[in-house]
Amino acid sequence: QPPVAASASGDTVRCTASRTMSTQLKDNHITAVDDDESSEFDQIPLKMAEAARRRSQWRSGGMACLLLLGVGLVVRSSLDEPLSSTLNVVTWNIAAINNNPFEYWITPDDDEYNKLMADVQEFVDTPGARDVMVKDVFSQEQFDDLKALMLTEGWDVAGTEARWNDDFQSRHIISGFLKDASLGEKRLASMPDRVTNTINTGDQGVLCRPTVINCYDGDLGSSPKWWAQWKSFMFSKQLLLADGSTQTTRPVKMLQPIKRSKYPALTVEEEAMSLPLQTLSQAIFDSILVHIVNTVSPNGRWQGLRQEMCDALNRHKDERTLSILAKTYANADIIFLQESAVAFAAKARAAIGHRFVVARSDTFDTSRDQNSLVLMSKDRFVESTVVDHTATVMSSFTRAVPVASGDLNVLSVEDKRGGRYLLASFHGDTNGLATKPVLAAVDQMAHTMPDRTLIFGLDANTYEADVPGKLQNVLDWAVDYNSKGYTSCWGDTPNPKNHTTYNARTYLQAQLQKAAKQSETAIKGDKNPKDFILFPKGTFKVMRTDKDNTGERRYVEDMVFPTLQFPSDHGVLSTTLVEL
Repeated sequence: QPPVAASASGDTVRCTASRTMSTQLKDNHITAVDDDESSEFDQIPLKMAEAARRRSQWRSGGMACLLLLGVGLVVRSSLDEPLSSTLNVVTWNIAAINNNPFEYWITPDDDEYNKLMADVQEFVDTPGARDVMVKDVFSQEQFDDLKALMLTEGWDVAGTEARWNDDFQSRHIISGFLKDASLGEKRLASMPDRVTNTINTGDQGVLCRPTVINCYDGDLGSSPKWWAQWKSFMFSKQLLLADGSTQTTRPVKMLQPIKRSKYPALTVEEEAMSLPLQTLSQAIFDSILVHIVNTVSPNGRWQGLRQEMCDALNRHKDERTLSILAKTYANADIIFLQESAVAFAAKARAAIGHRFVVARSDTFDTSRDQNSLVLMSKDRFVESTVVDHTATVMSSFTRAVPVASGDLNVLSVEDKRGGRYLLASFHGDTNGLATKPVLAAVDQMAHTMPDRTLIFGLDANTYEADVPGKLQNVLDWAVDYNSKGYTSCWGDTPNPKNHTTYNARTYLQAQLQKAAKQSETAIKGDKNPKDFILFPKGTFKVMRTDKDNTGERRYVEDMVFPTLQFPSDHGVLSTTLVEL
């Protein structure tokens, strides 16, 4: 195997002598270093690190350093391999698409939040007389407005108007619309929501559709207020997308036809009129949510709560994510990220680009805005040797493989001692059915580069449950990667109950068929072993693997997340590998 270069802190033991000064031992000399370069004791096992931290509080900084040096030497002498042969590898799905602060149940200590979510749940579960007709919430006048606007787009709206007259307007808002599973299966509300919910622009920053389920900061305190803002945004708002394009567009122009080949619940007729039909469905859906929250929170407090949550979970999500990477995982040699927005990649270069090469593929996506990144330590890797191979791998997939642009990032790189690597980051489809075909394609690429070592960080979207053909079972996935000569940070046979996600959707999101009551989060939520780091058998020994759902290298079992402190619905996975 190719040699593995020492990390920047490979031969370094650091300790804190005071709040303002740190010291390091390198080449048998103790010298001052900046606090922000501290490795956070990541090279030392956690129990010893805690002891070291306690010692660092001693008033004598010099004594603390000597004691920590002793601990570091003991730790190093206990390892079979020198520190110069270690690789610290991290993978994390940062879930860029979740722009809805209400989407997941969180664990707040806030009575107002808990009451709001309980009241919304009760409204949807047992609406009683509140289950009024759609036309009582989204009026005929509003439909006529929408029809006129859709006609100006050059759309044939005859079929959609017939669906309104004969069907939608007479449905009950809860039992007939929100709880209609077929609307979810056809993606008639969730697809336009995905495209227009939150738009990263090149000229106006982040723009939000006027709806309950994002960080829109306008007043949605009544249906008339909402409607005036909604139709103006969808049909009149001019914007430049953040993909470098110079041609302006409007949100309505970003909508895409929904294909029956991908969503077979659609009828042939619905596929043909999917643009106006999804626009009407989105308008009705948004109007119902505005009606619900203003009913259960008539004083408008829901709007204040939403803004507070947006500040914690959404507006500053990128900053919080980057803070965790910069502080908790500063010593990483490789960081694989999934579901990152294009804007996040730019922020990462600005915030931590002095430490890491931030590499995205040439096939990055700006519409779904879910992209896989590879971050490589500049202390270890040679940036000029990075070569993107993503397009080659993507070209091998048939249409049957549910992989979209941005999901995969494959590159080769060399380190400063001549080590040669093939690195891949991947975000699997919801059911995990693309995970095995993608590994097969990446493995095929690896076989064309026998002098390179593959390291693959991915959200495999694997499940504890075994539902053949529908969900990718984690043990079946393990059999597959073993058969190709790979092992993982969890070994050859991962524990199906070693979960890296625990989230559950609330009733305030666009796929109500996935909603869970607060008491059902463990049963109906996504609590699964999804995240992996793969590498060829016989190349590395796993020294330790950690999960983290706090941002502090700790994982709290049976806690739903994201939280107000941890911004993703996937835990961070980190492993220390030693070359064999």
